Amino acid sequence: MANEIEVALSDAGFVIAGVAASGEEAIAIAARQKPDLAVMDVRLAGDRDGVDTALELLRSHGVRCIFATAHADSETRTRAQAAAPLGWLQKPYTMASLVLQVRDALGKLRGQDR
Repeated sequence: MANEIEVALSDAGFVIAGVAASGEEAIAIAARQKPDLAVMDVRLAGDRDGVDTALELLRSHGVRCIFATAHADSETRTRAQAAAPLGWLQKPYTMASLVLQVRDALGKLRGQDR
């Protein structure tokens, strides 16, 4: 799925900072690349889940996330609110809906910069 996401976003003209399987990888990529946002699954390899990773990305790097996951129950959404998510995509989703969500999120972020 990560490869499909990478291709779809690249084809739509977005620059991909990197693909991470674990929270630790995502945080390292954010530190190096300073992305505008992250597309985050709740389930990740390693010790951190996607919510913990999103919280750390926001706290340490100011990076907000779009959650694209099959795990969007109310408990998870409540935990994630502190990460100020830019959106939620429930699996299964289309690559077209992901591209639209990313465009919308970037628009929101650019609106905050004014």
